[in-house]
Amino acid sequence: MTSSMTCNIPNHFFSIRETSMSVHRTCRCVVFLACFAALCATDSLAQPNERLSFGQIFKNADPSITKPLPAITKWVDGHRYLESRKRPGLDRQLPTIVDAQTGEETTAPDIQRYAEQLGKDFEPSSFVAASDDETRYLYSRQHDLYLFDTTSRVLRRLTTSDAEEMNPTFSPDGNYIAFTRKHDLYSLRIADGAEIRHTTDGSDVVYNGRASWLYYEEILGRTGRYKAFWWSPDSRHLAFFRFDDSAVPEFVLVAADGVHGKVEKARYPKPGDPNPEVRIGIVPAAGGTTTWAAFDEKQDQYFGPPFWTPDGQRVFIQWMNRGQDSLIVYSVAPSTGTKQMLLLEHQPSWVDWFESVEFLENNAGFIVLSDRSGWAHLYLYGMDGRLKRQLTDGPWAVTRVQTVDPATGTVFFTATREASTRTDLYSVRVDGKDLRRLTFGEFTHTVRVAPKGAYFITTYSSVHQPPRMALLNGKGKLIRELGDSKSEHFDRYELALPEMITIPTADGYALPAVLTMPLDFDPGKKYPVLFSVYGGPQAATVSDGWKPLTAQWLAREGVIQLSVDHRGSGHFGKTGASLMHRRLGYWEMHDLAEAVRWLRLKPYVDSTRVAIEGGSYGGYVTSLALTAGSDWFTHGIAEFSVTDWRLYDSHYTERYMDSPGENPDGYREGSVLTHAGKYRGHLRLVHGTMDDNVHMQNTIQLIDTLQDLNKDFELMLYPGGRHGWGGAKAVHLRTDNYRFYYRQLLRKDFPEELFNTLDVASMRRRR
Repeated sequence: MTSSMTCNIPNHFFSIRETSMSVHRTCRCVVFLACFAALCATDSLAQPNERLSFGQIFKNADPSITKPLPAITKWVDGHRYLESRKRPGLDRQLPTIVDAQTGEETTAPDIQRYAEQLGKDFEPSSFVAASDDETRYLYSRQHDLYLFDTTSRVLRRLTTSDAEEMNPTFSPDGNYIAFTRKHDLYSLRIADGAEIRHTTDGSDVVYNGRASWLYYEEILGRTGRYKAFWWSPDSRHLAFFRFDDSAVPEFVLVAADGVHGKVEKARYPKPGDPNPEVRIGIVPAAGGTTTWAAFDEKQDQYFGPPFWTPDGQRVFIQWMNRGQDSLIVYSVAPSTGTKQMLLLEHQPSWVDWFESVEFLENNAGFIVLSDRSGWAHLYLYGMDGRLKRQLTDGPWAVTRVQTVDPATGTVFFTATREASTRTDLYSVRVDGKDLRRLTFGEFTHTVRVAPKGAYFITTYSSVHQPPRMALLNGKGKLIRELGDSKSEHFDRYELALPEMITIPTADGYALPAVLTMPLDFDPGKKYPVLFSVYGGPQAATVSDGWKPLTAQWLAREGVIQLSVDHRGSGHFGKTGASLMHRRLGYWEMHDLAEAVRWLRLKPYVDSTRVAIEGGSYGGYVTSLALTAGSDWFTHGIAEFSVTDWRLYDSHYTERYMDSPGENPDGYREGSVLTHAGKYRGHLRLVHGTMDDNVHMQNTIQLIDTLQDLNKDFELMLYPGGRHGWGGAKAVHLRTDNYRFYYRQLLRKDFPEELFNTLDVASMRRRR
């Protein structure tokens, strides 16, 4: 195992990118390497001899071995970024604008200061939005909107209504605000306060500019508070979705509150059910007739996030068939609603929505990210929809386009080219040439790229190194280090640092995994194992990045901890993920069984104590592991789990499984209920009673089956809990999970006196 004293100096300090090197630069490198060697020699003198306490791991107790990195929130423009900094004499941080090249600082507008000036009714929590130039701030008080102009220092009340204005959003030019009220779409002209109502038929089942639950959860990316409207770049129009949920079945949630309880109903389509009917409207911001895009809302179909062209003359609409194997992008004219097909994407398994469309200047084309080749790569199209060229290629995946520099025709994007477990920043020209890696070292990088790519900030780490932060220019040259989360106490402590490994399968896959061994490991002893899993299609969890300190407690107590991703997790591209089509559950169990088989070859693994835990899709995999996979797994904690795919929503489930009528065998074999007779370990089931995503119905049907089979299991319900929860309930959940680990895996007394000191504040995530 790698020692915690590894001297982690970023590779960019001593890597030479050029093929030739000047004498001067050679000398600088030699001098640095000498200093580097001296630094490592100095570090080696200080060996770790302390263990982290319970309080340090779970309660952020001092001395902390990590410290916060700079609180950088965004790029203000192409060369300045915004950072919140603590100032002497103040008990709060102030926003500061920093010049990337020079480091010069200027004070930024302070939302919190304005709120203090406005009084207790306008605390920072009441802040809603800011105009693009940040001269106007929008606040909400008692369901009405107030505008504060930072130039005139005047506060104006904009709305007077008993109903709440939802998702208030400034137009790009700052002259209008759009919002929904009682499921109708409005815009408000700031100059005179005129309110323009664009729709009038909003109801309990018709929503204009507000997303139906299915679209909010699965298609629009949980945008805002069910937001489903989009400003044109020229601020002249609003595009919006109109949903009709009339035919969508209701699902009833029952709360046990008070004396008589209460009922909550939601329109929730299960696989094979009718979906919401959708129309796409385009309205002038100043008021006028709605133009409806030329689609038939009665057709069984989906629509993805739309994208306005930079000139506001067209809006690109994504259309997908109910089977989700064909995606068409249409260009729609705002004035007429007529549509023109631009591109068609078809795959035998499923297609995914384009999360973004990057437009080039002067109508030179647009770039999309597609996995049609088996790996996610960039493609350049002309504005007429003709493919110009593929910009990237190879057995690796582009994860996101960050920005485009129109002057040089350079695209900046993140990808997993160096390793599927790490993310780096790259650039490539729009002619497909000059592909460059801009980040450094064997780290996972999380980047913030300035508009047009002149600079970027990276927060980087590995399983051995806590996060650091650096500023670089668009060529990958270091400007300056911004922060290191390692505190001065870090090297005093002995840590169980994870190792990145691969686990071989019989058919040739090398499954990525993160393994953490016990601190006092003795190869002559037997140890329990705890798998942590999510397991959904294209939803990898194994990465070469710093892990939360909570793993240190189980390592100290003697638990081997392992996370492993299966072949459909995304590490093997769309080619690997497509194997899961119509067979959810099969490859997850197959590859997890391969991992347990590999573990059992180790003499120090106790095969009678192999546990697995996960939530949501991870709860599904855990439940399946204790039933279909009971030859391999002995214990499990399954939280808010899907147990039968007929019980989850239509869009997610049918993407991978098709409908129950089309794939009855897949639904039957993928159901935990089908395999419940094989259960013989010890499973703990956890669910929130008001979960509106994965309904508690899933857990109820599983426990009903287990009871009929006279099986032993545990159940914990969280009253009022949705799909996950915080506060006191989260403290209880974690404490109870540790009780399970001690009782079932460690087989020793649970230290109640320690865990009873946990409080709500301690639940925040540790670095």
